[in-house]
Amino acid sequence: MTMFLDLIDRVLSHEGGYVNDPRDPGGETKFGISKRSYPAVDIKALTRPQAIAIYERDFWQRVQGDKLPRPFVFQALDAAVNHGIGNAVRWMQRAAGVADDGYIGPMTLAAVGRSEPADLVLLFNAERLEFYAMLGKFDVYGRGWVNRTAGNLRYAAQDN
Repeated sequence: MTMFLDLIDRVLSHEGGYVNDPRDPGGETKFGISKRSYPAVDIKALTRPQAIAIYERDFWQRVQGDKLPRPFVFQALDAAVNHGIGNAVRWMQRAAGVADDGYIGPMTLAAVGRSEPADLVLLFNAERLEFYAMLGKFDVYGRGWVNRTAGNLRYAAQDN
């Protein structure tokens, strides 16, 4: 949990405050929590502590953040938030050289643990950039997505 608390501010720095951009398929969003993903949440009234609790429960725990190497874990968390758990896990698996089944089990954790953290970060972010480039909304949001990834690579340099 301590590592999560050290890293969540990074995620929130990417996500920002309340937005309701009609071009965004997530719809109404605050702190990166979208109405589409959380229809029962009053997005406009969502507090920062509530958002942090959602991130810890629905993203950190699902990517098994406490079991991932410190130089890599932020990358997995941020991608899970931005692209969904399944995509983040598959990219992690590809970067670690194991079957990309979308499930973090003992084989995935062992492969991640054996990987050179800097290489893992680079391969993971290559997957992420290729994914962004395929999205139909790249013309609208691509600059922001690429800047987010560049910022994450700077974080990786600090973490390594």
